[in-house]
Amino acid sequence: MSDVPVYMVVNLTIENSDEYRKYEKGFFGILKKYGGSFVAYDDDTAHFEGSSPREGRMIIFSFPSEEMAKSWYADAEYQALSEYRRAGTHLKFLSMVRGVPPRQ
Repeated sequence: MSDVPVYMVVNLTIENSDEYRKYEKGFFGILKKYGGSFVAYDDDTAHFEGSSPREGRMIIFSFPSEEMAKSWYADAEYQALSEYRRAGTHLKFLSMVRGVPPRQ
């Protein structure tokens, strides 16, 4: 399934916007380096059912494959940049969802 796209789903609360902005400034270049695409973010999502443990910002971005997503996350430049995210936010989760089509 190396050619199946994957989606990264993130939930975080920004606690220090100056630190987080440093992260944002470098994020998109590294995302593109691995073929990633930004899909959406929302600071006020609508919730319809079940418990809603999330608060803060929801973010979705994608990669053309699981391999590219894992390479992005392991990238030394990204890991150094992510220290700004860690310093400026409370991260609830950063999860990968495989874009596998539903069974027929």
